[in-house]
Amino acid sequence: MTEERRSKYSPVDFLFTFGGLCFFSVDIVLDACMVAALVREGAFVRLGLLLLFLVGSSVLAQLYSWLWYRYDQYRAETQVERCLVPGAYKLLHVLQLGVYVRYASVLEVAVCSFATRKLHSEDVAVYLSHDLSMLRLVETFSESAPQLVLMLSILLQSGQWDTITLAKAAGSASAIACSVTLYHRSLRSFLPDKERQPPLSSLVYFLWNLLLIMPRIAAIALFAAVLPCYVFTHFLCSWIILAFFAWRFKTTFMDSAAGEWLFRATVGLIWYFSWFSVVDGQTRYKALAYHVCMGLDLLLLCGLSYWQTPPAHLELSPQTAMLISCVLISVYFLGLVVRVIYYKCFHPEMAKQERKESDGEAGSPGVTFRSVWEDVPDSGRTTPQGWDRESGDVYFSRPREPEPEPEPAPKRLNKRMRKLAENFYS
Repeated sequence: MTEERRSKYSPVDFLFTFGGLCFFSVDIVLDACMVAALVREGAFVRLGLLLLFLVGSSVLAQLYSWLWYRYDQYRAETQVERCLVPGAYKLLHVLQLGVYVRYASVLEVAVCSFATRKLHSEDVAVYLSHDLSMLRLVETFSESAPQLVLMLSILLQSGQWDTITLAKAAGSASAIACSVTLYHRSLRSFLPDKERQPPLSSLVYFLWNLLLIMPRIAAIALFAAVLPCYVFTHFLCSWIILAFFAWRFKTTFMDSAAGEWLFRATVGLIWYFSWFSVVDGQTRYKALAYHVCMGLDLLLLCGLSYWQTPPAHLELSPQTAMLISCVLISVYFLGLVVRVIYYKCFHPEMAKQERKESDGEAGSPGVTFRSVWEDVPDSGRTTPQGWDRESGDVYFSRPREPEPEPEPAPKRLNKRMRKLAENFYS
């Protein structure tokens, strides 16, 4: 009898998905409140930047979602998706509602899988949740990170620091690191027998991402507060260089040429804030070169902020800029130390054989035949060897073939996220 396969979609994953939908909805409300506050203050330049981040991030996430539906030929796995035709998919994504369809589909399949315990439903839930984790990552670095830079630059220029403001900034940075950690948890499910990662592994992963992303965002915000006109030049030049390297690495994430160029541009955007593994094979030296460049860029941003800060530059003095710069550089190098600890103690490697096993494409289990001797109708032909005492004839029994076991439903495999898992764990 075939051993029953353990479900990979746990109640914890369901809570993360449901919580993600709640935070996604709350974030829209908070963004609307921030837009209203900027309108009341008459800060139309800041309002324009905020709307650029919000609209641009939404369009980018919806575009990815629609392309993935098209790549999968609009294959419907849930009742929510079966109610839609291909034209409706496009319309919903144009109206910026396509991601909500994905959330509703995951919740529907997750609830059904918990009620019926059907493995196929659980596979579909895992498949859809993987796409959501990638969409959340795109939204994090195209909206949340730039929005945090804008908020910190405003606070640095105004000097209105209090406990609530610091808590909001720390909470926003923690939410960004948490999104990256959930993406890491999603990748971990592709490792055979390693889905249940220890909580300490996720905690260390979250910590080093927080310690590396937070100084990067704060340094950009400090530079934007002192030299607001030059921060766009810095971003544009950095993004072009990073997208060029993503092209040189020959990524193969999307199923179309236009989609792949979109992905490489997105990788350049993510690399502006944090490292993102997109290349198969050993990426140790690539990651090392990236962090060296980001460390030097951090020093450049902090140095220019201190050098160009006049004594009467709003509420930001050169001494304050120097203190902030020293703290950011120290925290960044501390994050590098914690990252080394993670890779030394908690990071598993995905061997080639494990990659094949994680595909879920292993052959059907072999059938073991056992010899079962048929009873000979004549009473004189009852010996186990099938030998007749009177005639001396030898009878060969024919084994009874067992009834074939029903083949399990084909496992739904997210090849896009599997590719990223191979890149991360190689």
